[in-house]
Amino acid sequence: MDSISSQSERIRLSPDGPEFSRIVAGTMKWGIWGKGFSTDQMNSLMQNCISKGITTFDHADIYGDYTTAEAFGKTIAQSPGLRKMVQLFSKCGIKMKTPNRPDHKIKSYDTSAAHILQSVENSLKNLRTDYLDLLLIHRPSPLMDADEIAKAFDQLKQAGKVLHLGVSNFSPAQFALLHDRIPLVTNQIRISAAHLSPFLDGSLDQAQRLRVAPMAWSPVGGMRMFGNEPSARIKRLRAKVQEIAKELDCQEEQVLIAWLLKHPSRIIPVMGTTREDRLQAAVDARKLILSRQQWFEIWEASLGEEVP
Repeated sequence: MDSISSQSERIRLSPDGPEFSRIVAGTMKWGIWGKGFSTDQMNSLMQNCISKGITTFDHADIYGDYTTAEAFGKTIAQSPGLRKMVQLFSKCGIKMKTPNRPDHKIKSYDTSAAHILQSVENSLKNLRTDYLDLLLIHRPSPLMDADEIAKAFDQLKQAGKVLHLGVSNFSPAQFALLHDRIPLVTNQIRISAAHLSPFLDGSLDQAQRLRVAPMAWSPVGGMRMFGNEPSARIKRLRAKVQEIAKELDCQEEQVLIAWLLKHPSRIIPVMGTTREDRLQAAVDARKLILSRQQWFEIWEASLGEEVP
């Protein structure tokens, strides 16, 4: 195993939170929901990520209909010492309807202590690790009991099984409710130039106020930005991004990543790609410096009108 690359850049999620790599590798498409990689292929991609300074890996118990974490875990078992070089986090709280969980009759959310504790045990077993650097509640449930979640996390932390707690897809009010009970270190939400809601609904304002770095899933806009049938809005936005990419002599995706990185809330992009060239491009995007004017040109193109 090679040592961690000099490209590595770390960011602390909160004043008392963990240090993660500045770019995070999302594993949702590593298994049967995407490429269906073998153990050797996962091992190769993981080592390639580490060589680029990407040492943090995003999981969820449901990925691959509850199979991806186990496949990934085989790469951990295959390479002694690898666990000490990486940060692993997972998400729980969604119950998928799948043959792998025959007792799940409908898709639903479960943030009960019993479900959280069992989900963590499953993740530890599947990922071949004694602890998670971070656990995220995947979706807020209408039946979410903040005190119950806090009690479950306290039990997990005391046992050394989960070091930090965060959430995913929470509104500012939902985040505040749970943060009132127990310190949260991040909120992983959909953020991109094609999805401006977090800039407008208070999510990023809250992140700055609490000094909690948010994570961005779909940070370049996914199929919305690069699909075959873009809307008039996306065509307008892409035209502007292409113009700025030409000015900066870089790729479109790098402009979109740099646009997020410029925000003072310290947004952490979670890259869902399995392509090594795109992962390298995301790492290199950290070096790009958009002017304030260029940033607002992208904002205006996405919003469709100039600021008031």
